[in-house]
Amino acid sequence: MSDRPLAQTIAALQPRARTELAELVAFKSVADPAQFPRSECEAAARWITDALRADGFQDVALLDTPDGTQSVYGFLPGPAGAPTVLLYAHYDVQPPLDEDAWLSPPFELTERDGRWYGRGAADCKGGLIMHLTALRALKEHGGVPVNVKVIVEGSEEQGTGGLERYAEAHPELLAADAIVIGDAGNFRVGLPTVTATLRGMTLVRVRVDTLEGNLHSGQFGGAAPDALAALIRILDSLRAEDGSTTVQGLAADATWDGLEYPEAEFRKDAKVLDGVGLLGGGTVADRIWSRPAVTVLGIDCPPVVGATPSVQAGARALVSLRVPPGTDAVEATKLLTAHLEGAAPWGARVAVEQVGQGQAFRADTGSPAYASMAAALREAYDGEEMQTAGMGGSIPLCNTLAGLYPDAEILLIGLSEPEAQIHAVNESISPQELERLSLAEALFLGQYANSRG
Repeated sequence: MSDRPLAQTIAALQPRARTELAELVAFKSVADPAQFPRSECEAAARWITDALRADGFQDVALLDTPDGTQSVYGFLPGPAGAPTVLLYAHYDVQPPLDEDAWLSPPFELTERDGRWYGRGAADCKGGLIMHLTALRALKEHGGVPVNVKVIVEGSEEQGTGGLERYAEAHPELLAADAIVIGDAGNFRVGLPTVTATLRGMTLVRVRVDTLEGNLHSGQFGGAAPDALAALIRILDSLRAEDGSTTVQGLAADATWDGLEYPEAEFRKDAKVLDGVGLLGGGTVADRIWSRPAVTVLGIDCPPVVGATPSVQAGARALVSLRVPPGTDAVEATKLLTAHLEGAAPWGARVAVEQVGQGQAFRADTGSPAYASMAAALREAYDGEEMQTAGMGGSIPLCNTLAGLYPDAEILLIGLSEPEAQIHAVNESISPQELERLSLAEALFLGQYANSRG
């Protein structure tokens, strides 16, 4: 047993945390074989299984989930009669986007200006390192006081639901008294925050066809129906004049009654260009945490370079719709599909294919585990009180776990604060946040064990 304070132990573990995060970031684990080889995800999953076994986990397994990806599971037994805590992270990452826009290689963890840069560093490979660091520190201070289950998902970013369906088929596997989702983040660096709500999501491909084949725009343009122009009109119908989302039949007027997000801070965090307005009305918190938001993620059409003077016969787009708590994602998908089909001009043929879907989530912040987390965060952050915020992103597994284990207390923390720029180029984490949150999680596990004793 270590005779130094827990915080000092966590600090001493940081070099190891950086080394291991660098190893994990090096895997190009985008769960889409059309972009990166499946072997990259498989290698990342094997790294995690090896790490869990080295840390004494039992029943370590690679779970082949129904969407063709792998999740990693392990169990670390605690004292007899102790509660069970499930720790979650995911190792799949978003693609790096424009690699030329990164100031350092996206899959090479690089320290710059006091931050560690690399794809997945914050979202969410750093979450796994946070869990491992907390557990290692506790082992040096008398042992881990709870039973621990770890689950590391392999397809969270794709929203294809593999782990959700696996959990539903094996409901005993992830059963726990408390669940810590390490895939959220503080409202701001240094301000300890738990996430109380998550928007759900639906992801669809929409295809528009108007002609049997492309036509010469000089010979046929002006009368021949242009599929790309039809698609643009359809996509434009998803927004009102002020830019707010308008899917027919979908409510978009809810308000947020928690921590507010000042517009000036949001503009700075989002790096909005001078003179460019924000979308929608109401407060920023209303818009990003309590209301639906549509985003066109991509369009298949000829690039500018090499384009020919042609009327396009077909075009397609990938459309994401974030749905707030209180809105059923299945119903939102039906409404979005009907809207896209109904907005087609000129009798254009529209086909909508669902790609991914996940329900919104609302935590019970009055549960005993939140009191333990509040005390842990207060100590780790030198007296700063825990804040409660929403998150506009989606973690589909949360609702699945809430449905399977209605008595489990679910908490969301993590490294994805605004400066982390998750899903964008130059993603990074603050090593100070990693250290403080690792300490907070270790303190929480001790607090929670005592509260259940």
